[in-house]
Order: sequence, then C-alpha cells, then structure tokens
Amino acid sequence: MLESNFQCAYCGHVNATTVDRSAGLHQSCVEDCEICCRPNVLEIDVDAKGRVATITATQESN
Repeated sequence: MLESNFQCAYCGHVNATTVDRSAGLHQSCVEDCEICCRPNVLEIDVDAKGRVATITATQESN
C-alpha cells in the first residue's frame, strides 16, 4: 500500500489516499473529498516499479 494525494475536482482541496499496488498498473475508484464530501472519480496509474505515477480526479457524472 502506498500513500498518495489527489486534488478534489470540485473544491481543490488536497486529499490523502491509499493505493493498493497489487490491484494493477491502472486503477479506478471513487473517493469523497474530506472537505466538501463530493465524489471524485480517481484514475490511478502505477509505474512498473510499483510507485504511483499519477492520480487524476474528475467529477462524478450523473
């Protein structure tokens, strides 16, 4: 497990998250912002060495 951060797609607050490296090189999940409580869709890319390369947060579509 790795600790990493993402910026809320709604309010811009930087949130901490945990990434499970064993879940694959590309992952997708939904996490609520700890400040505004809105759902962020996270697209997570892990590099070949098992480090988080990028986390992109977008607004959840209805």
